[in-house]
Amino acid sequence: MKKNINTHTRLFYLLVVVLVAIATSCSHEDDIIPSGDDGNGARIVRTEHLASSHMMAYHFTYPSTDPYGNPTTLSGTITMSDDLHEGDLAEGLMLYNHFTIYRADQCPSNGGLSEQALIVGSRLITISPDYYGFGITEAQPQAYCISSANARAAVDALIEGRKLLEQMGFRWKDNLFNAGYSQGGQTTVAVLREVSQHHPDIHFTCSFAGGGSYDLPATYHRFVVIDRSAMPSTVASVMLSYNHFKGLNIPREKMFVEPLLSHIDQWILSKLYTRAEIDSLVGTNDISAFVSSDMMDFNTPYAQQLLEALDSDNLCKGWTPRSDEHLILVHHTLDGAVPAENTSNLAAFMQQQGVQNVEVVMDDFGSYFGMPAHETGAMIFVNTTKEWISQHLGISW
Repeated sequence: MKKNINTHTRLFYLLVVVLVAIATSCSHEDDIIPSGDDGNGARIVRTEHLASSHMMAYHFTYPSTDPYGNPTTLSGTITMSDDLHEGDLAEGLMLYNHFTIYRADQCPSNGGLSEQALIVGSRLITISPDYYGFGITEAQPQAYCISSANARAAVDALIEGRKLLEQMGFRWKDNLFNAGYSQGGQTTVAVLREVSQHHPDIHFTCSFAGGGSYDLPATYHRFVVIDRSAMPSTVASVMLSYNHFKGLNIPREKMFVEPLLSHIDQWILSKLYTRAEIDSLVGTNDISAFVSSDMMDFNTPYAQQLLEALDSDNLCKGWTPRSDEHLILVHHTLDGAVPAENTSNLAAFMQQQGVQNVEVVMDDFGSYFGMPAHETGAMIFVNTTKEWISQHLGISW
């Protein structure tokens, strides 16, 4: 059902825009602090005070696995209000899963903390993974939309981050949230799959997933049929990521055409550009203008290879969610970057699996501040999450 957007909510949306701008440019002080090794390899490597956001950030590394399942070290960040001290009782923890990023300094441990700056007023402590390919693994290709790998990175960050917090003397109430938008929305749902399969001791109070690519095969089908995407960089990145990490070995010239073909390393894989900058460099929203005819035909061997790989990580099939999960899904019906059928398909799957507490907030929300549907959906997601948590915690946030 479409929600009425009152004046107070519009002001909050404006505040979101302002805070995001502030958080990405705020002054801070860095300090190197002792390792804090917990005996299993997790350690605080840097702490900083982001004065304009009234936020402390503890950047840490921790043991996990790479997308192939091999042991590796990943990185992430713990954030909290700067007036929250050792011994104080925080409202709880939030596992925050970041959205699509490409530039190296956009990951949490390198300063990408704009969303955490919005959360800090709740007095929740956030734990945010960089995912494989960012932070300490920046030299490696990012596992873009490989939801299984990103979920493992997120759950391991949560486990190791909690250990470090306990060692530092922090305490929190028994509230654990799991949230993310866009690629972060996909990761949020993949985290539910990961804990259902491997971590019976982890239970989330509520999970919030917005605008996520839960059903990548359906997304691929839709984009090929309509020959259009609001974010061409994400289409190319999914193809590159699955080709690399799933070992498909499809030659690039069988996936892309010029001018993108000759500029993949520079534009997408260099980690020098933002998503918007890459979209501008690609220069078109018509998929057939940068994707090869082989990949635009579902019947070719190359397209079939990709579809099978995408289906192997499909969140709308092949796993058993816990029946008592509480999941809130948000999606703009006109989303041109991540089609809304992703949320419709996931909600149907969850219901088929017997998950009763699934709330869907999905409608044509129009456009706020001239933003495209995907970005407008992000604002609806932020406000929905904020309202639910505020009511649950009984706080004014």
